[in-house]
Amino acid sequence: MTPRFTLMAIAGLLSGTAAFAQMPPPPPAGVVPPPPLAAAPEAGMTTQGRVAQWLVNPNGEADGLLLADGTQVAFPPHLSASVMQMLRPGDTVRVAGWRAPNVPVVRAQTLEANGRSVIDQPPAPGMLPPGPRDLAALSAMSAGGRIERLLYNDRGDVHGVILADKSIVRFPPHIGAAYGAMLQPGAQLFARGWGTRGANGSAIEATSLGQSADSVRELVSGPVGPMGPAGPAGPRGPRHQRPMAPVPPMTPAPQLAPQPAANS
Repeated sequence: MTPRFTLMAIAGLLSGTAAFAQMPPPPPAGVVPPPPLAAAPEAGMTTQGRVAQWLVNPNGEADGLLLADGTQVAFPPHLSASVMQMLRPGDTVRVAGWRAPNVPVVRAQTLEANGRSVIDQPPAPGMLPPGPRDLAALSAMSAGGRIERLLYNDRGDVHGVILADKSIVRFPPHIGAAYGAMLQPGAQLFARGWGTRGANGSAIEATSLGQSADSVRELVSGPVGPMGPAGPAGPRGPRHQRPMAPVPPMTPAPQLAPQPAANS
């Protein structure tokens, strides 16, 4: 092998090795790599505006604010009492947190109004999370009217709507995706479910949705009571299955009389 050919071979081998070194290793067998994120949340941002409406959940707790410019401010429901003591609709609030991608939602870390502030802090070590609420305290409700605004969670999923009368209809994000063609501002919506109605607003967790009361379709099999979706014992939680109808007893087959043997 001539020296010139040897040098060319070595150069080619080195360039191939460098290109191979830049290639990412394949994922382990059976592991599917996560898809790339379409957009990252904007952290460390602040916004300010006038509070137009409480965003209450079906338990009657505030877990957000709607500002006059359409911005939705989200915070955990355990801050409901503190935020409601600090401000009311019509007040100006300053919010620090991060903005969800592609939707008008700010996840609040700090809320300031009227010279006071509320900070979303993790629970202290040893503190237990709040226990489940008594679902029997919820009422069977219905709501209907023109959709005024879609509600989003802090991941950008549609999980509710505000109707023209300011009542709120909530549902899981997968329902928002499945019914997206029907859930449009200006469209008519009718919902049945369980929720609360009070001075701070009305909210319902939908178990049936439709464009009118005559066209509602059931979304889930619960919450159910002993006599179906609205039994006298009240709701028992959205994950309970609807009681199955009793299987009717089988009718015994008729007994055939023995036939005489044919003569051979």
